[in-house]
Amino acid sequence: MAKHVIDPITRIEGHLRIEIEVDDAGNVFEANSSSTAFRGFETIMKGRDPRDVGMFAQRICGVCTFHHYERGVEATESVFGATIPPNARSLRSLIWAAQTINDHSTHFYQLHAMDWFDVVSALGADPEAATEEALRYHSSPFNASVSHYRAVAAKLLAFVESGQLGPFAGGYWGHPKYLLTPEQNLILASHYLDNLSIQRLSAQASAVFGGKNPHPQSLIVGGITSARDGLDAHRIAQYQFLMQKSMDFVERAYLPDMEMIGNAYRAEALAGHGAGVPNYMSFGGLSLSEGAWDDRTYLLPRGIVRDRDLSSVEPVDAMKIGEEVAHSWYTYSGGETSLHPLRGQTNPAYEGFESDGTLKTTGGYSWIKSPRYDGMPVEVGPLARMIVGYASGQPEVRAVMDDYAAKLGVPFEFFYSTVGRTVARALETKVIGDYLPTLLGGLINNVKGGDDRFFNRYDAKDGEGYGMGEAPRGSLSHWLVVKDGAVENYQAVVPSTWNAGPRDSQGQRGAYEAALVGQPMADPESPLEVVRTIHSFDPCLACAVHVLNRKGEEIAYYEVEV
Repeated sequence: MAKHVIDPITRIEGHLRIEIEVDDAGNVFEANSSSTAFRGFETIMKGRDPRDVGMFAQRICGVCTFHHYERGVEATESVFGATIPPNARSLRSLIWAAQTINDHSTHFYQLHAMDWFDVVSALGADPEAATEEALRYHSSPFNASVSHYRAVAAKLLAFVESGQLGPFAGGYWGHPKYLLTPEQNLILASHYLDNLSIQRLSAQASAVFGGKNPHPQSLIVGGITSARDGLDAHRIAQYQFLMQKSMDFVERAYLPDMEMIGNAYRAEALAGHGAGVPNYMSFGGLSLSEGAWDDRTYLLPRGIVRDRDLSSVEPVDAMKIGEEVAHSWYTYSGGETSLHPLRGQTNPAYEGFESDGTLKTTGGYSWIKSPRYDGMPVEVGPLARMIVGYASGQPEVRAVMDDYAAKLGVPFEFFYSTVGRTVARALETKVIGDYLPTLLGGLINNVKGGDDRFFNRYDAKDGEGYGMGEAPRGSLSHWLVVKDGAVENYQAVVPSTWNAGPRDSQGQRGAYEAALVGQPMADPESPLEVVRTIHSFDPCLACAVHVLNRKGEEIAYYEVEV
């Protein structure tokens, strides 16, 4: 038996360390997930006007900016009892859709695709055979021609000959778990390069109604400020054009690539590699109506599926959420083992590393807490949303998942895997993109009917509230306590906290750790399988680590030596 450390995990947001122990048969029997960067953010909310917290909250992350912004604004709206008019809901939903589509495609091609394709193998591809291969998965594949693939191969060769591999440096090229043919590798490498330009279109679309990207500025408590854009046919048409071009790439590149990967890696998917915890949660994605969080309708339903039982969807109770610190570098005063976010404490208690530089897993070993729903670990993210949607009978979700499974000739259990998690993100992109004409039509018809409202007045007041919804990486909630007109407490429980957290007091693993246990390793010294599974969650560790001091003081200074 041997321990292997992967630190840092690259191509993610933030700092993540993974330690695995591999048995004599080459299988992972223990895994530990650790966020190694201590970061403070919620402190700056203390004492501020609650109407300002959304703008500050979006700086928690440089990727999911809008989603933190929206949750922060919604948390204040929850405290005040403020509602927003239908037009404001439409514009918020259109920004949400553009941001999510942008995030999904960018995550796969720029952060995750190199876990599946071998760029060195692509150098030996036959451009004619690659063109024929692309035609197997779409009648009009994106940017597929002999001349184009020849140009891509030349560009890759120039990287290699220069000795400066750029984004392709540091890969596990030649690893036996790369299963695509040279021609398939060339197709994916081509789409990697294509998406460097394509992803800008959906980012521009989000800025049409958001004001700018990555940090939009049009949301306010009670509505949205981009009323003139929402009333302008040219701005609506601009958004529509940009998203049509983005979805063209999804239809002719992203989805065909998922079919290609699913075919090549089906054995791993059917073996359940990377399956992880069997419980899935969604707070509801793409809100279609106004009202309290649990009264709204969503394109991607909210709910919980336990033990992969698709016959039952449990409603989400916001008061059943708790955060544990049994294996985190924090303590709770009063002896509690779990605290609800509205009563959250963040008291640092760094324990250091073992003398050999590995994690002290008998105690705390991460700057992330361990969120639990009713004491249960859950997975959140695109796969969770699609499973909850499928179990809820959502017709669009059922259609794309059933169609994909039928194309490959695989059972639904295929999705309970690293491969399935990666595919689910692309299928969700299609569901969202296909709904955009309906979403735009609703805005246009409402404005045509004479409704030009984008803001509702409200009365500020003290109290407690929260904003809950789905970000690209999963279930995101912001929790707010207002006293004497100012913020007294602010907490954010983010997707990567749910997925990346360490074991809890009952020894239950979080989603990352559970997904790695049982994984066969071809070569533990080249842990491609570990990186592939972790990337399938799209980690965002910068969002997940927070510190709060109610007095606004510096709590402690830590210098970590490993």
